[in-house]
Amino acid sequence: MSIRRTLVVPAFNESSRLRAGYERLSPVLALWGPETTELLFVDDGSTDDTLQEIANIYGHLPHVAVVKQPFNRGKGAAVRLGWASARGPHVLTVDADMAIDPRHYPAVDEALDHSPFVPGSRAVDGTIRYGSSLRTWAGAAFHRYVTHYTGTTVRDTQCGCKGLQLGLARVLGVFGMIDGFAYDAELFALCEQLAISPTPVSVTWDDVAGSTVRASATRQIARDVRGIPRTPYQVPALHLPPATTAAEVRQVAVGVRQRGLVLARVGDDLWALFPRDAGVNAITMAASLGATVGVVTPADLRGGTFEPV
Repeated sequence: MSIRRTLVVPAFNESSRLRAGYERLSPVLALWGPETTELLFVDDGSTDDTLQEIANIYGHLPHVAVVKQPFNRGKGAAVRLGWASARGPHVLTVDADMAIDPRHYPAVDEALDHSPFVPGSRAVDGTIRYGSSLRTWAGAAFHRYVTHYTGTTVRDTQCGCKGLQLGLARVLGVFGMIDGFAYDAELFALCEQLAISPTPVSVTWDDVAGSTVRASATRQIARDVRGIPRTPYQVPALHLPPATTAAEVRQVAVGVRQRGLVLARVGDDLWALFPRDAGVNAITMAASLGATVGVVTPADLRGGTFEPV
């Protein structure tokens, strides 16, 4: 049976929380059928026993993979690496502790049949109620801040469960630049530029102890969000003959060990999008595919369709 979805799980020093996360997730895996679901962990430079615990807890499942960052780069960088490696046509990005109740995952997965971007939302009547009135007020203030700099009207940009069709995940992955926790806000800003409307799904959550978000990170998050409107989002791309198939691009990409590519079709134009650090591979592949090398922005892809390679 083919893989229908990938759960991308960024993990940095999560060894103490993986067991409880699995216990919350296990009933949903049984409902789906483990053979239909890929568990893709991205170890973000952990210095504890995260890798061993992943093997101990999840190793019995048929489709478990781990990719590892050489050092801690941040949640945004880890998620993008996961998207570049995912195999399922639907991708759910979730936290290692499964703090968003996994019972909501099937609803997110089903919504991806019709919408390319399905973020979970913890908001009730427009408000996310945290454990204290101070945190609730701070969350509302942050929402106004994100809205101002990104243009999104979605209330809960920071929810730990987000569903994407793999093609869109790859597009957001190549354009994204924020490595830290503000990557969530950047996703919504990029979708605004791509003219993609999110379809939020209501979720519930538990405030699990041991979160890796610290107060010391808030200033960096604020700076990252503030910088989004000033960021020139552009990536190298190949302008391909319109009849080129994903299989043809994949065959050439394997030869240069390039992963994470996506085809974007906009009208009569077909582009293969590359990560920013893969310009040399784009040039190398151009001759084999009869393509020309160029640069594209999210605005160039408005109204397009996206196919993972």
